[in-house]
Amino acid sequence: MKLLSIDYIPGAEIEALGVVKGTIVQTKNIGRDFMAGMKTLVGGEITGYTEMLTEARQLATKRMVDEAEELGADAVVGLRYGSSQVMDGAAEVLAYGTAVKIVEKK
Repeated sequence: MKLLSIDYIPGAEIEALGVVKGTIVQTKNIGRDFMAGMKTLVGGEITGYTEMLTEARQLATKRMVDEAEELGADAVVGLRYGSSQVMDGAAEVLAYGTAVKIVEKK
């Protein structure tokens, strides 16, 4: 499955099948949250949160790809990610784009 942030596939004619998305709501764990609080005292990257968000993006992307495959898509174009806090200590990560079928290669 091709995943592109641009709205087309270079050298191909495509047919849009519809918007697809994948989402996950991830919560912080108490140990990770405590260590993050400690890190704010000295500065630097909070690797626990970086890892948590990387995993969340991967899961959201997989769910989006699964939805695109159900539509018979060859690719997802216009791929975007979003995130928001849904409650204290929990964030949603969303992956979305347009599922497309390659009609012909130029």
